[in-house]
Amino acid sequence: MPTLDSVIPFDNSYARLPPRLYAAVSATPVASPELLRVNAPLCEQLGIDADWLASDAGVAVLAGNAVPKGAASIATVYAGHQFGQFNPQLGDGRALLLGEVLDREGRRFDIQLKGSGRTPYSRSGDGRSPLGPVVREYLVSEAMHAMGVPSTRALAAVTTGEKVIRNRVEPGAILARVASSHIRIGTFQFFAAREDLEALRTLVDHVLARHYPEVADHENPALAMLEAVIARQAALVAHWQHLGFVHGVMNTDNMLLCGETVDYGPCAFIEGFQPDAVFSSIDYAGRYAYRNQPGIAHWNLARLAETLVPLIADDKERAVALARAAIETFPGLFSDAHAKGLAAKLGLSAIDEDDATLVEDLFDIMAQHRLDFTLTFRYLSGLPAPDAETRALEPLYRAPADLDDWRERWMARLDREKNDAAALRDAMRHRNPLFIPRNHLVQRAIDAAENGDHAPFNRFAARFVAPFSFDARDLELATPAAPEEAVQQTFCGT
Repeated sequence: MPTLDSVIPFDNSYARLPPRLYAAVSATPVASPELLRVNAPLCEQLGIDADWLASDAGVAVLAGNAVPKGAASIATVYAGHQFGQFNPQLGDGRALLLGEVLDREGRRFDIQLKGSGRTPYSRSGDGRSPLGPVVREYLVSEAMHAMGVPSTRALAAVTTGEKVIRNRVEPGAILARVASSHIRIGTFQFFAAREDLEALRTLVDHVLARHYPEVADHENPALAMLEAVIARQAALVAHWQHLGFVHGVMNTDNMLLCGETVDYGPCAFIEGFQPDAVFSSIDYAGRYAYRNQPGIAHWNLARLAETLVPLIADDKERAVALARAAIETFPGLFSDAHAKGLAAKLGLSAIDEDDATLVEDLFDIMAQHRLDFTLTFRYLSGLPAPDAETRALEPLYRAPADLDDWRERWMARLDREKNDAAALRDAMRHRNPLFIPRNHLVQRAIDAAENGDHAPFNRFAARFVAPFSFDARDLELATPAAPEEAVQQTFCGT
């Protein structure tokens, strides 16, 4: 068995940056940690022995009770607009960047312990996480990755043997989260608010080298970084929209410059389609509702642009003009990404001007009848060449008459593509998942785990990482919530 000193091949770049970008701090030990789950495929990618990570020594590291040699153990500092209000200092209040590793392809990833205790940025918080948010983030982040959405990942989860007090007393847990980095728009906002141009330049250089090496030598590094981040965020949010995903807390401190989805606290997937769907228990005004997500991403990116103005050009007027021109590309980039993804979901090579009404009518019908978002697109996927799955889904999805009428128009449009029907069906099914972490299933896993039963969590974790693969034995997991099961609010756990 590998020793504690050699099991995780750390190579920490962020910890080599100026110390004012973070605070060196250790996790607070917990009483009696127990393993909840290890993500063996992700361990393999990162060159970590999954069996060791599941051992007592590995669990001690995941719980913060032991620190392997080479770990960084830092909490990063950042600011952020939270529901539109600027907070000049936030930071990792309940998480530690344990260190960075290079995967088998040489790509760099952070390993972070979330729920590992107080840090200098905890404010009045306890730095802990209840079990429920850990279960939710594990299930949803891995499902998002499986569906092709750039996302943070779940390496492992442990229970702590301690209680956490929120609205009630809950079991505690810690998530080992993996991300290409945890550098946020809020990271830039923190130093911009302090007019620390040296730190901003350092961050720009670091982000370019780590995430956008193709433009690292650009004559205007800050502008090149801004343009690259805008493109990734446009594609990311378009992908969310294609899945009916509602983030919940699209604050600037929850938007990563690497273009990955982060923070799965009060998130959810829409079932009965509503354009204004919102689930977060703290989003009272619906700021981050489904239909608002593209506009909020655009707004957040404008806040990033503001931090970079002093670096884009010495002449402020010119710098603002360049930053504004970059920001104004977002709507077009988003529209293109959204149209391309919708075309694939509907079996079309592209959505042309004549298709706009067809697409709008589909979403209008979905909203009018509160049709299940996921099943609607999966149902359509099976129509070009009906098979056993198509028949198996019939009891789960009853199309209203106006969708039947719409279907005839859509099938006529498909005929113009002249594709093989079976190939088209299969291609659509690879863009329209059947199994997603439905809100009531996630809640079922949480409730069971809080009572010591981890079987539902483990079953769902295995099922949701194969979202496109039909299995008649799991059709219960593709079924929308019954009225008494419906989950209307989700929580962040802070």
